[in-house]
Amino acid sequence: MDLRFTKGHGTKNDFVLLFDERGEIPVGPELARFLCDRRGGIGGDGVIRAVRAGAIADGRGFDANTWFMDYWNSDGSTSEMCGNGARVFAALLERDAGLDLRGGLTFGTRGGARTATALGGGYYAVGMGEFRLGKAPDGFDSEVAARGLEPVRPALSVDVGNPHHVVALAHAGELAALDLSVAPLVHPTPPNGSNVEFVVTLGGEIRDGVERGRIRMRVHERGSGETMSCGTGACAAALAVRFWAGPEAPDVWDVEVPGGMVTARVRGTHVTLEGPAVLVADGTVTVPA
Repeated sequence: MDLRFTKGHGTKNDFVLLFDERGEIPVGPELARFLCDRRGGIGGDGVIRAVRAGAIADGRGFDANTWFMDYWNSDGSTSEMCGNGARVFAALLERDAGLDLRGGLTFGTRGGARTATALGGGYYAVGMGEFRLGKAPDGFDSEVAARGLEPVRPALSVDVGNPHHVVALAHAGELAALDLSVAPLVHPTPPNGSNVEFVVTLGGEIRDGVERGRIRMRVHERGSGETMSCGTGACAAALAVRFWAGPEAPDVWDVEVPGGMVTARVRGTHVTLEGPAVLVADGTVTVPA
């Protein structure tokens, strides 16, 4: 089977994109693993299919004509949501479906409805929905063990449509010393796995009259391993640091990731992610039988 694809990334969190409005491509675990294979396939952290909700079983609950972001991890598992992927998905819809996203577009995901808005210059904002912090009166509700980090560290669980655990580190040296080629161990063990973020704070600034915090982050994503960026993880990390900082903490956070910079904006119980999206190349791949 010859398959048309687009390669794209959001702060170097990279994806193989399939424009499949009518749901004609048989996307499944084997195809996702093949496409994401960096030596035997195209290479990516995940596969994103742009499809109408009525053409996919997981689109039930949405209007049949609603666009749906069908997201697959590189190991062939599915995920509820991908923040960086949502921006790249939006860029694909602008180009291939001819949509104008300056006024926003609501689309479906396995984590619920999300809205993407084009900000210009290749940047997009994605409303990530309502977030939930773990029940942690002392700031932590779990522990994380990671290679290169001693001892075991306390963590806070954060749900932004998919599960996260955030660990605060003392300094940038600890962040650099982490070996995330092996998945961190979370206790209590999350029933559906978890993305794990490690963060250090970098202070803040006032820009255009708005107070902004700044953090640096590395992440191990369930189903993909360490990635250059994680949009939902950046939101989770910002929300955790904001919670730890107390009621006077800023609502806008710039998050440094190995692949660049994204921004999380908190409004009440909702968070919005802002950042770039790049469509790198188009091509055709021959999928083995």
